[in-house]
Amino acid sequence: MAIKYELIKTCKQSGARLGRLHTPHGIIETPIFMPVGTQATVKAMTPEELKEMEAQIILSNTYHLYLRPGHELVQKAGGLHSFMNWDRPILTDSGGFQVFSLGDLRKITEEGVTFQSHLDGSRHFLSPERVMAIENALGADIIMAFDECAPYPSEHDYVKRSLERTTRWAERCKNAHQNTEKQALFGIVQGGMYEDLRRQSAAELVALDFPGYAIGGLSVGEPKPMMYEVLDYTVPLLPADKPRYLMGVGSPDALIEGALRGIDMFDCVLPTRTARNGTAMTSKGKVVIKHAKYTEDFSPLDPECDCYTCRNYTKAYLRHLYKANEILSSRLMSYHNLHFLINLMKQVRKAITEDRLLDFRASFFEKYYGETPTDL
Repeated sequence: MAIKYELIKTCKQSGARLGRLHTPHGIIETPIFMPVGTQATVKAMTPEELKEMEAQIILSNTYHLYLRPGHELVQKAGGLHSFMNWDRPILTDSGGFQVFSLGDLRKITEEGVTFQSHLDGSRHFLSPERVMAIENALGADIIMAFDECAPYPSEHDYVKRSLERTTRWAERCKNAHQNTEKQALFGIVQGGMYEDLRRQSAAELVALDFPGYAIGGLSVGEPKPMMYEVLDYTVPLLPADKPRYLMGVGSPDALIEGALRGIDMFDCVLPTRTARNGTAMTSKGKVVIKHAKYTEDFSPLDPECDCYTCRNYTKAYLRHLYKANEILSSRLMSYHNLHFLINLMKQVRKAITEDRLLDFRASFFEKYYGETPTDL
């Protein structure tokens, strides 16, 4: 198998788990946050900067790379690692979420999805077999099965049909996957907000024996307590000796709550997207840098942070860059936010090691959100 999950410790206070994920391009300490490099780049960041902040793995997107520059070109370049000059692990998602987000621009059948490109309106068809060929060409260490992500809210009957198609597509993906020694294929548990359907999806996918499992269809507009409830009954259904990946989740509270429930891997565009919009995550909560109160604030963005941005620049300067629409604003703010989440997960891992994750959670929530978290 291309990867191996090693359970290091379970937190006595919370039940959260500390692990190592062995991949062809290195070992990943879990729980981990993965920066998103949608188009073979984490927006505004160089690979060297990502390594400085100790990013262990990044995520790229099959849908976007298929459309531009094309998986054939990436394959000719030697695969994604060579193409983007990143020698650590990479995960590619299947593009399912992006395709299904196109709404009227796509049509779903049992064979696959016909859709129009958001770039130029050209028509394309993706099937499970086609997605596997594309992901095999891209060459990431971890690849995702092609799934159907039901929107929220959706009726029970629709979600049931959707998850059953996802299972059939997962089996087709497994059969079509050509590079099993170097690329690990994860199945994706669907089922919306319905416990019976999550149980059905998990049972069907576990029976297919994937090397890892993702939980999809969350963080799609549902209230966070509902997401946590779904995790409470879904995570225990997944094998303890394989990695568990919660897709598309990256707010600090959700990272901690997910880790508490046994999630090993997270990804989200949140840190870079909010950075470009002038919002920073700091040890004492969000800082919206455009606010006038920072005009003459010559203190660091976060006095408790040792990232490049906080060591070298002030809020006043960052506000000036943002107001002047300078590219450096996006770079410095993105660096800080990514560093913040990567460091947060480092603190989570340390707290698990020391059997005090619930205490860490309470302390973090008090400082960041000014509130006490709801008990598990």
